[in-house]
Amino acid sequence: MKHIIFAVTGGSGAPIACRTLELLLAADDVRVTMMMSDYAKDVFRAESGMDLGKTQAELAAGLAKRFKLNSRFELMDIRNMAARVSSGSVQNEGMIIAPCSMSSLGTIANGITMNLIHRAANVMLKEKRQLIVVPRESPYSPIHLKNMLELAQIGVHIVPATTAFYHNPKTVGDMVDFVVMKVLDLAGVQHGLDKRWKGMEAD
Repeated sequence: MKHIIFAVTGGSGAPIACRTLELLLAADDVRVTMMMSDYAKDVFRAESGMDLGKTQAELAAGLAKRFKLNSRFELMDIRNMAARVSSGSVQNEGMIIAPCSMSSLGTIANGITMNLIHRAANVMLKEKRQLIVVPRESPYSPIHLKNMLELAQIGVHIVPATTAFYHNPKTVGDMVDFVVMKVLDLAGVQHGLDKRWKGMEAD
């Protein structure tokens, strides 16, 4: 069974986070350890109307109300720097941060640890495990680009929250699914989404 660490930070993109978690939970062969920043809760409230409260207990209750959580799901407090995922000895197949704020991305790129999300990401880097980040910002500043390049050069997958249009998206959900498909493909998670390029006949 795959063990995927899933983190949500304060960048705009609550629908991407929701859809990613929904499909991770639906995968029979995936165990999910999740973390969520306080700013991410604010974004969820603004973008999806979900009030996830202030405490860890309120967060757990809010997620349970919205998602079909199961025994393969575990929620961790980002303030608990001694949590299991803070150690490289804990086996997993990688980490997804979706969305990833530019603050979190810059913190990780520079090896700084302010919370458990940053620590878990830095564990991925030191253990040479897969790290997938979904930045959502526009336009990018030179600092943003420099930090993304720093991570990309050491093997981190940078998956911007941008869609294609060749699958003729009709809804916001279609555009979200395109991004989530890319993320889950990289993570090796089966998902059932079909937003792929079908090819064109030559002239």
